[in-house]
Amino acid sequence: MICFPNAKINIGLRILEKRSDGYHNIESIFYPVGWCDVLEAIPMEGFGKIELHLSGIPVPGRTNNDNLCVKLYKLLLKKYKLPSLKVWLHKTIPIGAGLGGGSSDAAHFMKMLNEMCDLTLSTDEMKEYVGSLGSDCVFFIENRPVVAFNRGDVTEAINLDLSSYYIALVYPDTQISTPFAYSLINAKQCEDSLKNIVDVTISSWKDCVFNDFEEPLFAKFPLIAEVKEYLYKQGALYTAMTGSGSAVYGIFDKKIDIAGKFPHYKTWSGELKPQQ
Repeated sequence: MICFPNAKINIGLRILEKRSDGYHNIESIFYPVGWCDVLEAIPMEGFGKIELHLSGIPVPGRTNNDNLCVKLYKLLLKKYKLPSLKVWLHKTIPIGAGLGGGSSDAAHFMKMLNEMCDLTLSTDEMKEYVGSLGSDCVFFIENRPVVAFNRGDVTEAINLDLSSYYIALVYPDTQISTPFAYSLINAKQCEDSLKNIVDVTISSWKDCVFNDFEEPLFAKFPLIAEVKEYLYKQGALYTAMTGSGSAVYGIFDKKIDIAGKFPHYKTWSGELKPQQ
């Protein structure tokens, strides 16, 4: 079985408060986009073993046992008798970019295992399993636009349809660890909600939809700010850094090709179509 775990962007990201468990409560809109990894699993003889083969973008400093797909498989083994699997994961979504690639891999693997192994898990049960691996994982189970709260693991569906628009994504080859990004933030409460942006035109987002990570990270990494400004100059209706960075996206009302504009960076562009 093969699937294509997709990335996501954050439309607005507010850091509201630090929690007693060390995490932060946030509010953000998660929106799926079509930049994808490739994940394939084939059964082997026997039960309870997984072989993971990685290709594409290197995953520095990590062993296969640290991969979320392997962790999920071992977590499910505590309750289910799973067939041994040979798994290939081809990475194209940049790592440390705020695009949720690793979380998406785990969530799509969860859905794959649920089907392949006849686990008959409900959507909520799958969310519970992947939620223990990472906050963003929960979003990718249903893979539709949501407002995310708490650690990003509590979501509420939102009626936001951007399918008539195009997106350009630029990753300026700068990995930013989530703990480092949060160390720069002073959390603050907000009276309004990002849910209200569905009633505001995209061209107005520039003045009211912000990512709290941008100001401190732009000061540390000016080239990220330069990418954002460039996308506005190319006609973007709205542009922002996604997640805790460092990828930047621009939303356009017409198709745009940025492949040659950033020869030293990873880029992706396409339609904002619904994902599976």
